[in-house]
Amino acid sequence: MKTLGKTLFWLVLIVSVIVFILPFWFMLCNSFEEFSYVLPIPPHLVPSRISFAAYEHVLSQSDLPRAAYNSVVITLLTACFTVLIASLSAYGFAPIDFLGREVLFRIYLFTLMLPGFLGIIPQFLVLQGIGTAKNGLIGTKAGLILLYVGAGICGNTFFLRGHMAALPKELEEAVKIDGGGHMTTFFRVMLPLALPSIGTLAIFCLQGTWEEFFSAKVILGAVANQITLPVMIQSLKGAHATRWEWIFSASILAQIPMILLFAVFQKRFVVSGLSDGSVKT
Repeated sequence: MKTLGKTLFWLVLIVSVIVFILPFWFMLCNSFEEFSYVLPIPPHLVPSRISFAAYEHVLSQSDLPRAAYNSVVITLLTACFTVLIASLSAYGFAPIDFLGREVLFRIYLFTLMLPGFLGIIPQFLVLQGIGTAKNGLIGTKAGLILLYVGAGICGNTFFLRGHMAALPKELEEAVKIDGGGHMTTFFRVMLPLALPSIGTLAIFCLQGTWEEFFSAKVILGAVANQITLPVMIQSLKGAHATRWEWIFSASILAQIPMILLFAVFQKRFVVSGLSDGSVKT
């Protein structure tokens, strides 16, 4: 029975790996094709030729440097603000006891049940009304960063709260005895001890922001010099015909920074951070 369970476990694991890797492998193989206006049926899982023409075309695009720069700026600023605000929010909901804390936190949890795209119209209108410009923050990096940070606060707070609530209360009491307040406790005690969970959150935030398309298209799509990499990749799609090898090669190039980021930091942050953040309160 034990052998059967182990066999089923490895079987499910292997099938899952194949399911996740196969689309990426298909995209990689077909990125070496030329004049691929129609996707092959059955799919090509081995390149019929090796040509880097699609990569050369993508790298020669005039919009690529600007789109890459916009993506880097938006992704880094979003991650920084998200980590700071979510950490403070989680600290407020974990060791600090105040009237209505649990009710407010359950409202946070309720918002996680709502599909993100339902809020895009009110979010658009709010951003449009901020500032003195005609369109407010629409078409600006600041507007998109504000949208990303605000939309992720509830889920990120929930992720970090479990770890902070599990930290010994004696540490906070020791700081209070020495005359320290909440800010001292947060920056000197909670923040360093929560580093694995915060690092994991930062990696997921970087990855999610880097790859996000829908909100970036709505907020920045009409301003050519503000677009991000996903929006630029979508612009490679033709009105009447699409060179799929261009789309595939651009997508692979855009994924390289995130693959390297995850490969470098996954052992240090992701594994321990996920287990720390899973602590129930």
